[in-house]
Amino acid sequence: MKNLKNAVNFHGHLGPYLALGLLMGDLALRHLKCEKHFGIKALVKGADKKPKSCLIDGIQVSSGCTYGKGNIEKRRGSRIAVSFRSLQNNKKIGVSLKRDLIKALDNLDGHRHSEIFARELLKINPKQLFELKF
Repeated sequence: MKNLKNAVNFHGHLGPYLALGLLMGDLALRHLKCEKHFGIKALVKGADKKPKSCLIDGIQVSSGCTYGKGNIEKRRGSRIAVSFRSLQNNKKIGVSLKRDLIKALDNLDGHRHSEIFARELLKINPKQLFELKF
């Protein structure tokens, strides 16, 4: 993944939520066919505490949505769900984690296992990881 090095430098380490954020942002840009940085907006729910909030850094790096530009927003939620909207054509996509993935994330033991799991996530087709809502 081309954004991985930048994401790790930005965030400070590699973990599964960072990897998932990278995948979500890339998936949204491909689906919405919009411009990175200024053509997309993200609403992130359920990632308000660490380690889940690490997802937001991955989304910022991959989609270009940032708090400084005001095109990403974070809200509380009982489950991680991200809504992306193209600012060019108003097309939308919702992305949430599949239940099996949530269970696997909850069972990770320590940073080393988390990093190994993150690298494996980056090799999987995102459609196997996420529930998509169009």
